[in-house]
Amino acid sequence: MFAALKNHPFAVSAELVRTVVLSYAVPRDQLLPLLPPFLEIDDFQDQWGFVAVAIVKTKALRPAGLPGWLGNDFHLVGYRVFVRYRNAKGKRLRGLYILGSQTDKRRMVLLGNVFTHYKYTHRPLVVTTEGHRTRITSTDGTSDLVIEDDPHHTPSLPATSVFQDWSEARRFVGPLPFTFSHDAPNDRVLIVEGQRSHWVPRPITVLSHSFSFLDKLPLPAPRLSNAFIIEHVPYGWKRGTLEPIRV
Repeated sequence: MFAALKNHPFAVSAELVRTVVLSYAVPRDQLLPLLPPFLEIDDFQDQWGFVAVAIVKTKALRPAGLPGWLGNDFHLVGYRVFVRYRNAKGKRLRGLYILGSQTDKRRMVLLGNVFTHYKYTHRPLVVTTEGHRTRITSTDGTSDLVIEDDPHHTPSLPATSVFQDWSEARRFVGPLPFTFSHDAPNDRVLIVEGQRSHWVPRPITVLSHSFSFLDKLPLPAPRLSNAFIIEHVPYGWKRGTLEPIRV
């Protein structure tokens, strides 16, 4: 019974107040060992796969249908791989596979690990903004990010980017409709569908970035390839659905 609770047993609503997404390019074959075998790499030019770091300020996250004041406000840092999955009906779905999640609220660690497979750990964050510049850093020193967001100026792509322009880079920021998890004891795929009513990514400049979670992955020199910010998105997740893994 307790294992079944991890399979997103109810729909969820929230406002994503601010989402900062950085996508790192890695040779696609190097990502395969991090994924369950039923998932494919959502690649670029048949060469690059991507690990995304999403730093999200979330407001009023709660079971769908409940009033906002019953929800939780917190910061989330999620580490995800862009993937595809061919479902039982033969349709190819584009989405994310979660490598790990961090949050600044212990309550969200507890609830997240009860109701999801997203591997939450506790990491307090400090966010400071001065003019167009924002720094997001963990108090234990395991992550540190400095960005510049000038809505009147389109920045250059990161120097290490594998993309030619922002229109190519835009494909690997989302929104991606689905998140996939592996219900390993029962050999099933868990599919969670997200729904949003507003998603307008804006390119930003990354002045510095450091994430020890990425450093510990068996990936040589991930290349920062894009960085976007998205603000004030009403978002929801449907109840998870399960299907047997196709042989």
